[in-house]
Amino acid sequence: MTSPPTGPLNVLIVDDSAVVRMVLSSILARDTNLTVEVAADPLIAMDKMKRFRPDVLVLDLEMPRMDGLTFLRKLMSETPLPVVVCSALSEPGTEVAMRALEEGAVDIVAKPRIGVKEFLEEHAVLLSDAVRAAAAAGKGRLIRPLRVHPKLNADAVLPARPSPGLLHTTDKIVAIGASTGGTEALQEFLLAMPPDCPGIVIVQHMPEVFTRAFADRLNSVCRVEVKEAEHGDRVLEGRALVAPGNRHTVVRRTGAQYVVDVIEGPLVSRHRPSVDVLFRSVAQAAGPNAVGVMMTGMGADGADGMREMHDAGAGNIAQDEASCVVFGMPREAIERGAVDEVLTLSAIPAAVLRRARSART
Repeated sequence: MTSPPTGPLNVLIVDDSAVVRMVLSSILARDTNLTVEVAADPLIAMDKMKRFRPDVLVLDLEMPRMDGLTFLRKLMSETPLPVVVCSALSEPGTEVAMRALEEGAVDIVAKPRIGVKEFLEEHAVLLSDAVRAAAAAGKGRLIRPLRVHPKLNADAVLPARPSPGLLHTTDKIVAIGASTGGTEALQEFLLAMPPDCPGIVIVQHMPEVFTRAFADRLNSVCRVEVKEAEHGDRVLEGRALVAPGNRHTVVRRTGAQYVVDVIEGPLVSRHRPSVDVLFRSVAQAAGPNAVGVMMTGMGADGADGMREMHDAGAGNIAQDEASCVVFGMPREAIERGAVDEVLTLSAIPAAVLRRARSART
């Protein structure tokens, strides 16, 4: 396990809105381990970077003189560094943000909705965590979590209860948690899934609106159906449901079928949607008929829920360190004794299918 950094992280915010620069700077400046600089456009940013080498760039995509996507491509070809895209919650914004992920951006955060004087505190937590996760991805090192709020567990959304002792269904379900680096990992996994694969439910840490664009993009290239989860959706063979941003997604059993509920609730393990919430619900609804997968990501979200799945009889898989962008979430699950197999990303699809076919009923 790598050591936390001893010095501050340098962050450069590139956004043409003075108000957004002020809000983002204020949020990040609360952390004394972050040094923050700002630039109004990419040309100014390039000039500043000659004197101020950032560890992470927080980048708007719609700017004058040079758009953010062009700047991102230039960075990645000349001086690659971790980039967190800060994009507006709009349909054009989501499409360009998806392209930015393909070009090498590490994560997406929703641009603050200026119009209320105080930016929501929980969004400040998510921004700080995204910057730290990006730095970890870029430097291959772990970063101490920023303690802004007490970290709630899944009890805040879904009370613990024993899993059913007997499940009158032969349906299998696969539950996946991912964060930093997960968009690429999930695409590789889902591309390998056959049309008759077990039903899949996914939590990928991503803001609202962006999860729908992400699901639609995967649906266009995969053999399985991929869609953003909606309240009441059935978990079916050949279908993967992606939890919508800013809502928790839970699985419940109704008769011999599994369905998802999309619900409100506080941040759990610093996230909404939370992997812990999904995994707990799967432990309760499916027990040994489930397979859990923990993919790349910063932090510990999902580790406790995966332990609950393990204790309920599920077979669990964690992505190995070598193939993770950030090994935090899989490592935490492994350390809790929640994982049956640790595999490279390319080996996970076959292992999931094998475990699903042999899951106890």
